This record gives sequence, structure tokens and C-alpha cells, in this order.
Amino acid sequence: METRILQPTEEALEEAARLLRGGELVAFPTETVYGLGADALNADAVRRIFAAKNRPADNPLIVHIWDMGQLDALCEPSETALRLMERFWPGPLTVLCRKKAAVPDVVTAGLDTVGMRMPSHPVAREMLRVANVPVAAPSANLSTRPSPTTAAHVLEDMDGRIPLILDGGASDFGVESTVLDASGPVPVILRPGAVTREMVAELVGACEVADSVMRPLAEGEAAPSPGMRHRHYAPKGRLTIYRGSAEAVAEAIRRAYDVEENAVILALEDHLPLYGDRRTLPMGRTLLDAAHHLFASLREADHRGYTRLLAEAVSEEAVGLAVMNRMARAAAFDVEDV
Repeated sequence: METRILQPTEEALEEAARLLRGGELVAFPTETVYGLGADALNADAVRRIFAAKNRPADNPLIVHIWDMGQLDALCEPSETALRLMERFWPGPLTVLCRKKAAVPDVVTAGLDTVGMRMPSHPVAREMLRVANVPVAAPSANLSTRPSPTTAAHVLEDMDGRIPLILDGGASDFGVESTVLDASGPVPVILRPGAVTREMVAELVGACEVADSVMRPLAEGEAAPSPGMRHRHYAPKGRLTIYRGSAEAVAEAIRRAYDVEENAVILALEDHLPLYGDRRTLPMGRTLLDAAHHLFASLREADHRGYTRLLAEAVSEEAVGLAVMNRMARAAAFDVEDV
């Protein structure tokens, strides 16, 4: 199969819509990462997502829509869910709702809830509008690999596996959407993202973060959100995260680096002087920068052939929790407190 990358012209969007309605896969940009979409109501098309990604079937997908009117046929949102949608949609928030029978079980991994999202990226919104079908989409990468934030990243993993990639430039946020369970009395974040606990609590009065965000799931434990059960976001080299004060972390990383043959350091720009002339991949200056650069940096480490990655932890406040969640899973929870 030839995989084409097209700029999102009117003709390309019509082609994407035709493919989706015909049961094929299309990779498309969102404000978080690139998604790999199929018609969410076509079970056979959705199964093609799992095949293209080598994705385990017990990992649920998120359904993307462009208009609130599409909700009625797909799910039963709670009052809290509707308040959150009205405030944060279009945007990087996925809300779990009770699913309706129209949504195939393959989308939800057999769960009775479905993750609903309305992206804000103009290309994603126009594609969804023109296709006029709800689109189930995980990130457009091979399973376990870092999520793609450019069309080139998608092509690295999906070349020959899908017919079309819409190129909408680099993703703004760089980490996947927040996944929020709003079915109970207090909303619970299952996967952190750009919509933070503080932002949700300001709107509805309280918000909790699932303790599974920063630990692997236990054997047999349910995975109601993507990105919880299996290894995710991993570079080819071994990644270790160091957590502590900047000085203590830098000392530990320098010590580890100096005994490794092919290492690189992932660090915030303000800390780079602490590492002298050692090889580094800068992560920007702020937590938002770190989120934006994380997956691209992991892929760059692969391109350069580094077999050992030594990363600074960041604060787990606000969007930093999303960064640490992704890094910890990429590192298979190899985190050292120093």
C-alpha cells in the first residue's frame, strides 16, 4: 500500500472523508498528537486500526466528533460531563460517558463507557465535518512507540500501512488529551493532559487524579482509558528518570552518563549548564515546552542512535503531571529519587 502525505486542501479533505466513509484509515492532525482514524460505527474499519498499530484489543479508543448534536446517537453524558464539554470543547479533553448500542464493542474494548472528544485543530474539525461520521482514533504510531506530533513521525511508523496522512504541521500541545471520568460525584482524571485537575476543579468544585496515573496497572486491573495498561511512548534506548532537586538530579545524571558509552540527557534548557559538554536534548524552559517537545525528543534520540536516555523529572503540577505520566510509562517506571 502506498501512503500519501497531503496538505489539507479541500480536495484532500474530501479524499480523507471518502476513505473514512469507505472503511479505510486516515491519519490526521489534532492539537494534541496525530490521530489514526476510522469510522467509529464500522467495526471492521476500527479493527484495521488495531492491526495497523499492532495495538492490543483491550486498549479502548476515543471517539472524535465535530458537533454536539452527534452525542445523542453515541452516548449518555452526565450533567457534569455536559458542563465540562461546554467549557473545554473544542479542546484537549476526553470525557467518558455511558455508551449507546450504536458504538461497537471493539471501540471500547468491551467497556460500557466510551471516551468522547471534540478536537480544536481546524484540519481535524473540517475532516470530521466533511466525513460526517464519528471517528475512532488513537495516536497514529505503532504500539509502544512515542506518539507522533508531525506528519513525518506518522510516516515513520505507518508507511505502507495506511493510505493517507493529512499534514497539519506540528501539534500544539504534544501530549494526548486529558481523559476524565465524569460519571461519579467527583470527576477523576485517568490520563492527564492539557486540561488539568485545577482547571476542572475550578469549574465543577472538585477533581481527583487516579492513583494509576503514576504506576503500572496491577494484573487484572481494569483499564478504562487508553494509555494505562500497556507500555507506551517508549524510545528504542533505555530511559531512566531522575527526580529531586536540580543539583542532585544533575549530579546523578552526570555520574550515570560518564559510565555509559552512548547516552544522551533530556533536560530543561535552564539546567543545561549543569551538564557541561555532555550530549543533551533540550526540553524547553516551561512545563508546556516540555509537553510540546517530549515525544519529538524521544524520536530524535532514536534517530541519533542513542541507547541510553537520562531524563530530568519535572514538577507534577498542572501540565507537568501529563509530562511525567508519559515519561514514566516510556521508561517502564524506571524512576530514581535522588
